[in-house]
Amino acid sequence: MKIATYNVNGVNGRLPVLLKWLEESMPDIVCLQELKAPQEKFPLQDIENAGYKAIWHGQKSWNGVAILSRGEAPQEIRRVLPGDPEDLHSRYMEARISDLTIGCLYLPNGNPAPGPKFDYKLKWFERLTQHAAELYRSGERVILTGDYNVMPTALDVYKPERWVEDALFRPETRAAFHKLLDQGWTDAIRKLYPNEVIYTFWDYFRNAYGRNAGLRIDHFLLSPDVSKDLVAAGVDRFVRGWEKTSDHAPVWIELQNE
Repeated sequence: MKIATYNVNGVNGRLPVLLKWLEESMPDIVCLQELKAPQEKFPLQDIENAGYKAIWHGQKSWNGVAILSRGEAPQEIRRVLPGDPEDLHSRYMEARISDLTIGCLYLPNGNPAPGPKFDYKLKWFERLTQHAAELYRSGERVILTGDYNVMPTALDVYKPERWVEDALFRPETRAAFHKLLDQGWTDAIRKLYPNEVIYTFWDYFRNAYGRNAGLRIDHFLLSPDVSKDLVAAGVDRFVRGWEKTSDHAPVWIELQNE
């Protein structure tokens, strides 16, 4: 089974890129972030024509998450991260597909830091960590994937010395990510490639993609029963080179079929 995450940076504006990638890569399950479309503007017909069933939580101009499946339809569990009933951002969706619980997330950017946006990021991270602990304790097969907006280590960022004050790399952000990992989750990419330079995002400016001046900010965290079935993982870096593409590339894992 192939599962992917992709920050599309506008699902309608990047729809040709998304559909081309879906046709070429054919993942079984896909988590999308940054739809930047209200609920009624999600391109469901095009997604269904590509062979996928979908659930989504849109928001006008910003945020937005979706879960697609080529097999059985995703069974929605929740579309809001618990812990703050006043948080109206469309940043989290959770579904059941087969024997998997999939959490699709778009963690806040947090810049400028310090400041209110950074405070929101850390509070959101804390809520995610609390909810993840409940999922972990459930003993279910869980995948938490999406755009975490954090580079966990210096290996995950081009020229880390330039990023020390950025909200994606500040010590508080990295500590929050490692606190989450310490519950027992497996970082899929680092399990298979512990020492390799792997990026998932390249800015549109200063020829970042051409220079490979990237960041690894899109992650798969796996519960133990899923981690033991992990057989492959990677980044479809080439998609970042397509015309009118997102500044992120799709990230994927493969699980052995039982």
